[in-house]
Amino acid sequence: MIRIGVDVGGTFTDLVAVDEAGRSTLAKAASTPADPSIGVIDGLVRLAEMLSTDLPGLLQQTDRIVHGTTVATNALLERKGAKVGLLTTDGHRDVIEMREGLKDDRYNLRMPAPEPLVPRARRLGVKERMRADGKVGLALDRRSLDRAIAILKKQGVDSVAVCYLHAYRDPRHERTTGKAVKKAMRSAYVSLSSDVFPQIKEFQRVSTTVINAYVGPILSSYLKRLEKRLKDAGYSGPVLIIQSHGGVTPIDEAVRLAAGSVLSGPAGGVAGSRYASSLIGTENLIPFDMGGTSTDISLIVNGEPSLAPDRSVGGQRVALNSLDIVSLGAGGGSIGRVDAGGLLYVGPESAGAEPGPACYGQGGLAATVTDANLVLGYLDAGNFLGGRSKLDSGAAEAALDRLAKDLKVDRVAAAAGVHRVVNTNMAEGLRLVSVRRGVDPRRFALLSFGGAAGLHATDVARQLDLTRVIVPRIAAVLSAWGMLATDLRYEVARTHIGDTRRLSTAALKALYEEMAAEGRARLPATFDGPIRIHYAADMRYGEQIFEVAVPLDGVDWSAEDPMPEIVERFHQRHTELYTYALRDQEVVLVNARVAVIGVLPDLPKEPTLPERSPAPASARRRIHLGDWVEAPVHDFDGLARGQAIDGPAIVESATTTVLLRSGDRATVTPEGWLDIAVPRR
Repeated sequence: MIRIGVDVGGTFTDLVAVDEAGRSTLAKAASTPADPSIGVIDGLVRLAEMLSTDLPGLLQQTDRIVHGTTVATNALLERKGAKVGLLTTDGHRDVIEMREGLKDDRYNLRMPAPEPLVPRARRLGVKERMRADGKVGLALDRRSLDRAIAILKKQGVDSVAVCYLHAYRDPRHERTTGKAVKKAMRSAYVSLSSDVFPQIKEFQRVSTTVINAYVGPILSSYLKRLEKRLKDAGYSGPVLIIQSHGGVTPIDEAVRLAAGSVLSGPAGGVAGSRYASSLIGTENLIPFDMGGTSTDISLIVNGEPSLAPDRSVGGQRVALNSLDIVSLGAGGGSIGRVDAGGLLYVGPESAGAEPGPACYGQGGLAATVTDANLVLGYLDAGNFLGGRSKLDSGAAEAALDRLAKDLKVDRVAAAAGVHRVVNTNMAEGLRLVSVRRGVDPRRFALLSFGGAAGLHATDVARQLDLTRVIVPRIAAVLSAWGMLATDLRYEVARTHIGDTRRLSTAALKALYEEMAAEGRARLPATFDGPIRIHYAADMRYGEQIFEVAVPLDGVDWSAEDPMPEIVERFHQRHTELYTYALRDQEVVLVNARVAVIGVLPDLPKEPTLPERSPAPASARRRIHLGDWVEAPVHDFDGLARGQAIDGPAIVESATTTVLLRSGDRATVTPEGWLDIAVPRR
């Protein structure tokens, strides 16, 4: 039996099949933005061909498909989500617009606030009031509710978000409202804040609930189409969707908590990086994922990625736990342009999959990073995607000529400028996730993956004085591969505000047990594997307005009073993050958190390369590295374990190309990966 990982990107859909011996088979297909499920099926057909079978034959051998999707992300970024109506406590319909009184750039007086996803006419107040202590201050007025629902129905909304004040304390009003909405609007998608984000902080709660309602119908429609296409092709196994927190979940749960899929795409890359960290025995990695549209950067510290409780996507706040990923508008399809002052910019605008870079021959005219790399000799025009596609050198040259004219330089100088600018942009992204967070990047290795990263990784590493770059053999599809190394994960959180000196330990322990039971109940009925449970709490000092996530695994709840241990863990965590602790101040526990993990079978390790003689270069190619040089070209898949390659050189496979610059030395690991030593500047 095999497992298949699918990662739908902005330009390509990446697929990988892993058999029981750990052998990986890679495939790429053009993404189809109008209906991504078409690109997924195209990729599966290509994967079947590579495994010498047909699509039904492939799917009959498949026991699991794990899928990362950008459908929810794109709906949010492109403002193409559902027509949403918001029902909220009377007098509070503008919370979503007032936000927290802040903008992303709070000192930019000219910066407009993000436009809310729900216009004011579709934000309706309902007479009800739940107090902060969970007691009913004003009973739900059914006439007020029915009137609001009738207005939304008349406005033709197809999704309804319900967010009442303090519903995290007692959800009864929201649940009654949800039933009433479903009865009156049977086809509407309904999102309750008490289901989506049952925690304190009003703006975060309403924003996350609205986002869930905004992307839910789009995600549901896509996943149902995909599920039907797979079923029609003969697949009867589970389809799991990777979530923003790095775990996976079945389709029905992904649709229920659609906001949890907003960072589904890049999450697979972090999951793959975490698994790669264990394979190569390197605990500190900077995952560097450069695809066709964007570059995603994160950190693996001591073998684990970090989670962020609050993210902004497209100017909208998603308060669910997610992997801490910085995304940049820098990819192979990023467009070079010249401003009125003659300065060169690259991205964030991208040529995407349609029409794509000029060299794809699909009508694109703008000069992109891929066009520049072709003009500089880094790509083989006649051997793109293993020869399945040929690049149009003439179109790339024409696009660079137009850019060069604006820059008043020649074609090669323009191409070199595009390459250099995008590398500088990505190096700044690495600083954002490391130096600006108090982490010295020189202690880390750069894990390079994604279809475009290999041509840029060593130069980006040089700019930050990194001395080691690792390129997996499956670099082009590592995100899809990494999804197969994840587990089922369900997160449950409850607000439980209280000074730790006055909290009842028995009540807190009972709350954690109740949350763990809720998480277990969400596991599929067919799941029979081991279960792990992780406990945590959001805590702060009494005078602070932000919380710190504190792991509570291993706390001895049977102790006479475990609270001192919990408080000490908070002090230690605060010291790790901010270098100090205030042990004389009160400590407040704000949110209790539980992650229930259903452990799936381990991904088989990749087989090691057989013993063989070092493979000579298969060709030579002129490449531009300041000057034109003749560089050897090596077949990535034909390299021998232990083989060393000195730059300048090119290492290429059907799905990725790696550029070694002067001074770089790549050594082939037993698994066939490249371990590149980069000299300091």
